[in-house]
Amino acid sequence: MTLTVVELNDRAIKVGNDAGIIARSPGFALADGKIVHLGTEAEQQARLKPTQSYNKYWSELSMEPLTHGNNFRHHADIAHAHLQHLAEIGGIDGEVIFAVPGNFSRQQLAILLGLVQHSPMQTVGVVDAAVAAAMQSEPAMTTLVADIQLHQVVLSKLSMASDQLTTDSVIQVPGVGSQHFMNLMMQLATGLFIQQCRFNPQHNAESEQQLYNALPAWLAQHEQDGNLILELQSGSTTHTAKMPRESLVANLNGYYKKILEQLLALAGSANTRLVLSAEMAELPGFLATLEAFADKHVLGADAVIVGSLMHQQHIVAGDSGLHLVQSLPLATGASAKTILSEVEKPTHVLYRHRAIPLRDLEIRNKNGANGHAGLANTLELNINGLPEVLGRIESRDDGVYLTSDISGVIVNQSKAAAEQRLSLGDRIQFSTKSDSISLIRVADE
Repeated sequence: MTLTVVELNDRAIKVGNDAGIIARSPGFALADGKIVHLGTEAEQQARLKPTQSYNKYWSELSMEPLTHGNNFRHHADIAHAHLQHLAEIGGIDGEVIFAVPGNFSRQQLAILLGLVQHSPMQTVGVVDAAVAAAMQSEPAMTTLVADIQLHQVVLSKLSMASDQLTTDSVIQVPGVGSQHFMNLMMQLATGLFIQQCRFNPQHNAESEQQLYNALPAWLAQHEQDGNLILELQSGSTTHTAKMPRESLVANLNGYYKKILEQLLALAGSANTRLVLSAEMAELPGFLATLEAFADKHVLGADAVIVGSLMHQQHIVAGDSGLHLVQSLPLATGASAKTILSEVEKPTHVLYRHRAIPLRDLEIRNKNGANGHAGLANTLELNINGLPEVLGRIESRDDGVYLTSDISGVIVNQSKAAAEQRLSLGDRIQFSTKSDSISLIRVADE
C-alpha cells in the first residue's frame, strides 16, 4: 500500500506520494444550503457569498461554537469535511503521514488526530513540516525556514547537533498571509482599472470574484515592458489595464519589511541559512529584499512531501505511539543516495511527443525550432520576445532542478522560483501560450 503525505498548509494543502504531488486544495469552504463546496471550488466563489464562506478553520482549529455556522457547529466540523474532501481528490484510503506547520498547537494536533479517525485515512506519523522541508537543503548549524499560510507567515528556527536537525523555536508573523497580499493586489488593480478604464471591478460581487480569480494568472504571465497586463470582462466589454511591476513591488514592500524584521531577529547571527518555501519565493520582488542573508535556498513545491518520504522510517510511529516528530537525522554520503532512491526521479523531458534524456539539459530559444534536441543535451524552443538562453534542467543527487533567469516561467500553472525543484509529472512553460515541457520517467529496458 502506498504511503501518502498530507502537508497541512491552508494556503494550499498538498497530498503526495512517491509519484509527486497528486492533489492541492486551499483551505476554503462554502456552505451553500445543504451543499458544502471545498478547496478551489469554494475559493473561487468566496466573494460571491462572503457570509457563507470560511477560510480560518485550519489556522483557528478548535471546538469553540460558531455564532454563524451555517449548519457547522465549530471549525472542527469544517476541517473534518475538508479531510474527507482530501481523501476523495487524493484517492487516500490508508496510511498517511501528516506534515503540520510549526505553529500548530498540541490541542489542534489532538483535534486533527481525532478527526482523522472518522475519515478513510489512517495516521501513522506526524512531522513538523519545516524539519521535513529543510532536509532538502544543505545542512547548516542554524537554519531558518520561512513559509506562508493564508493568514500569516510562519518562521521556524532549526539547529544542528549530534547529526540531528531539530526545531528550536517558531514564530508567527500575522497580517502577511497570502490573503493579505491578495487583498492589497486587488486594491491596486481596482485603482488602475478605475484610473485607466473608468471601470470599478469591485462594484459588485461577480466582478470582484472575477478579479480575485484572475490575479494568480496575471502574476505568472511574462511581463511586457515591465508591465503586467490586466484584463477583465464586463458583459461584452473587455477592460485592459497595465500594472507596472515596480509599482506592485513598492506597495508590497511594507509587508516584506515586517517579515524581514522578524527573520533578522530570529537569526541572531550572520551565520544562518535561510530556506524559503516555493510559495514564499514566488512573492513578487521578495527575494530582492533578503540581501542580509548570503546563504539562501529555495525549496521545490514538493519539498515537504519528499522530505517526509525520505525519512519515513523516523516518522512512522512505532510501539511508542504517535507523537510530533521535530527532529530528524542528517543523512550523508551513500546513505543519502540510498534514501533518495526510494523516491522516483524523472529521467526524461517530453516535448511535442519526443522524449529527451534529462541529464544536464540546456533550454534555448531559436526561430524555427521543432522541439528536437538540436545540439547535445539541448532542447530548442521557439518563443517570440524571449532571449536565446531560457534555462537549464539538472539532475542532482538530491533531485531534479530547473534554473532560469526568465521571470515568467510557469511550473504547474504557478510562477516558478529562480531555482525550482521538479517532480515526476511537472509541466513547465516559458510563456502562458507556449507548449509545455513534461517531466517523465522512462523505465530501464
